[in-house]
Order: sequence, then C-alpha cells, then structure tokens
Amino acid sequence: MAVLQVHVVDCAAGDDLARPGPTAVYAAAANAAAYHPDGRAVAAADGRHVVWSVVAEAAPDALLAAPVALDGPRLMRCDRVDFPANGVAFLHTHQGPGIRVQVEGLFAVETEGRRQEIDTWGAWFEAGPDPVYAEVRGGAPAAFVRVMLLPVAIQGSPSIRYVRDEDRDRPKSQSYTVFVDEPLP
Repeated sequence: MAVLQVHVVDCAAGDDLARPGPTAVYAAAANAAAYHPDGRAVAAADGRHVVWSVVAEAAPDALLAAPVALDGPRLMRCDRVDFPANGVAFLHTHQGPGIRVQVEGLFAVETEGRRQEIDTWGAWFEAGPDPVYAEVRGGAPAAFVRVMLLPVAIQGSPSIRYVRDEDRDRPKSQSYTVFVDEPLP
C-alpha cells in the first residue's frame, strides 16, 4: 500500500520541493503544474505551491495523507476544477483516489455520510468509488486543484461517473484544466 500526500508550501523560485516518490507540483501564481516522476522538483515561481507525492510513508508535516492501493498500472492526473458562484458537482464518483486542495472560494463536500466545509487552502480526500456531492458556498466562484491516481487506460479521458441517470445529461457548471496526465513509473 502506498500513500498519497499533499503539502502546501510558500517558497521562492528555484527552492527545492523534492519528495521521495512521483510528484506533481502546482504553482498557484502561474496556474501551472509539472510532473516529476523521480520526485526531483523545484519551485517554478515565487509564491504558494501545492505538492503531491506518492510515497511509502506519510511525512509528518503533510497537510493531508491517505493510503492508496496501486492495483495495476496507474497514472497521476493533476488538474484544476473551476466553478461559478453557486456551482454544483452532481452526485458522482471517480475511477481512482485523489486529494483536492481548495485554491479559491469556499466549497461544501458531502461523501460517506459526512459534510465538510472547505475553505481556501483546505484539503480533502476522495476515495474514488464513494459517491460525492459538492457545491460552491459563499456566493463567489470557487476552484480546487487535485491529483488523482487513475487507471492508465483512461489517460486523456474524464474519470467522472454520475451516479444518477438524470444528472448525466444535465448542464455542468464546472470547467477543467488538465496539467498532468502521466503514467506512474
């Protein structure tokens, strides 16, 4: 069993962000991310960075860490999901686990019988097969960045699956920017 962990780090361009496993780094000021399969990462710009890594054991200073089963070939997908004010993510699942970090606004997430209010720079884990409903709170737009560990077979394709038939064809308020979609070593 591996661990997916995330750190939020304020740093200067060129600072060492290396981790002991495959790593994705999102530079908030640049709204860009890069993949480092060997974990050797440096800050792309001054400012806040979100750093996810797949490791054998969680670091004590991780913002959030979760055990993940890497059954079969997996890819690391890092993307950003933007919502308008009052946007909704209808009840859905994903094809693999992931950690999200809120980078703008306020979000409410319901999964496994729990509701969490997530503020800017807060993080949450979604297992993948557990249904999730989420909505923007506070009357302003919201966005999060995430890393998911997905089957290689869906590289380049959406991982979302809607639970209710009626939600599949409804207009969706969210938009996606994929930064990284690369196989794990």
